[in-house]
Amino acid sequence: MPSAYMSEYPTGVSFDPAYKTFFEEFYAISDSPDAHEKYVEQFTKDAVLVMASRKAKGSDEILTLRKSLWEKVTSRVHRPLRVFPYGAGSDDVMLYGTVSYALKAGGEVEVEWAARAHLVKQGGNGKVRMDFYQVYLDTAAQNQSR
Repeated sequence: MPSAYMSEYPTGVSFDPAYKTFFEEFYAISDSPDAHEKYVEQFTKDAVLVMASRKAKGSDEILTLRKSLWEKVTSRVHRPLRVFPYGAGSDDVMLYGTVSYALKAGGEVEVEWAARAHLVKQGGNGKVRMDFYQVYLDTAAQNQSR
């Protein structure tokens, strides 16, 4: 059964299947309100996460930022529509998608986002993690309802 988090990839560009699986799992974790520690585990210990104008470096700061991302929403659903590797075999990608929020203040909103990510494989089992992830989106959308 296909994952709700599957993305489209450019034809003719090889991309590591482990990276594809990583993104499917990452966005499922991202949409789980209580998976704060599991979310942090998707990053290297010294990773940089930039969410719009907010920046976090390292596991502790990423955890704090992650928790703050749930302050105004009761749920969210990412749709990572497209992933664009920088070239065959690349571990650098651009992503494009939408995210729908159910707001604690009432109402729902959907916004488009884009992101830039760098992936690495760590440890003997080749666990995929991000050491850099920057998301571009309109954060004002969480302050309004439709």
